[in-house]
Amino acid sequence: QVQLVESGGGLVQAGGSLRLSCAASGSIFSINAMGWYRQAPGKQRELVTSITSGDITNYADSVKGRFTISRDNAKNTVYLQMNSLKPEDTAVYYCNADIVKSGSVWFSKYWGQGTQVTVSS
Repeated sequence: QVQLVESGGGLVQAGGSLRLSCAASGSIFSINAMGWYRQAPGKQRELVTSITSGDITNYADSVKGRFTISRDNAKNTVYLQMNSLKPEDTAVYYCNADIVKSGSVWFSKYWGQGTQVTVSS
């Protein structure tokens, strides 16, 4: 069994900062890419940022220069530092990871349960 558990969401004023964490646990052999998605009310889930096992990062244009993704492979954890937050960043944020389970040779995609981020104007 593999789980992704997110933490760090909340309510913040525009211009503020939040840091999200997502820890993977269970029978893990290795973790490839990890990422953060978000879904605002009435909108489709969208990719915010991702990071490969070699620390190559990718960002949506809407968050470039404001958000930073990082990972701690020893802790199987991915982080999202969000600065200069805007009301349009309000959404449920989900972490995602491509994980190879112990005893397997293929990766599967896993999702966290989501954490609410609300930015007030």
